[in-house]
Amino acid sequence: MAKIIASTPRRMTLQSGSTTLILDKDAGKATMQRKLLLWSLKPMDMPLAEVTDASVDAAIDRASGVEVCSTMLVTKAGAGWALRAADKKDAEATAAAIREFLGLKP
Repeated sequence: MAKIIASTPRRMTLQSGSTTLILDKDAGKATMQRKLLLWSLKPMDMPLAEVTDASVDAAIDRASGVEVCSTMLVTKAGAGWALRAADKKDAEATAAAIREFLGLKP
């Protein structure tokens, strides 16, 4: 579900549903843009220097028993931004691409 829609050595854009994550080395920031139905929500920004990891978050949906996975962008303060993934393999591939782009160790 999360896919890389643009990637250059200085900028990466990922999209998952109505959420877009832009990692921009020139601006030194990560920007998350979200939509709720027809309305665009206020974009969230964070310095790239605050990002410490890109990890996979997996949980079991209690109603259906299905594993739900997301790629998490984790900050120094422990906060996180989530990008939904189709499955665990998709989440792991997206996390690996983010770590490689930002030069983070797995």
